[in-house]
Amino acid sequence: MLVSRWQAPQIPTKEQVKAMFQAEGYEPFEEIYPAHSEVKDHRHPFDEVRMVVYGEIFFNVAGNRLLLRPGDRIVIPSNTKHSTQVEGENECLCVVANRTF
Repeated sequence: MLVSRWQAPQIPTKEQVKAMFQAEGYEPFEEIYPAHSEVKDHRHPFDEVRMVVYGEIFFNVAGNRLLLRPGDRIVIPSNTKHSTQVEGENECLCVVANRTF
């Protein structure tokens, strides 16, 4: 797992995040998580890359719980158990891509 925290004062827009992913060779897509939503433990046969555009989301990756805020990015290696949870009254938008190379 690799987490990058956004350090600049201005958070990138959805279009800017997608452009960043495309520049890295990804085909990004959006996922919106409603307030109070939860995705139970699961795994993928590919690396998952995501960046939060707005909202906040908790990730539990192989027993490590962390909070991602706007601009934060996470790479979850293939076959790593993880789950997500949105706590609070606001939905969360993430730009996501799968890395198979």
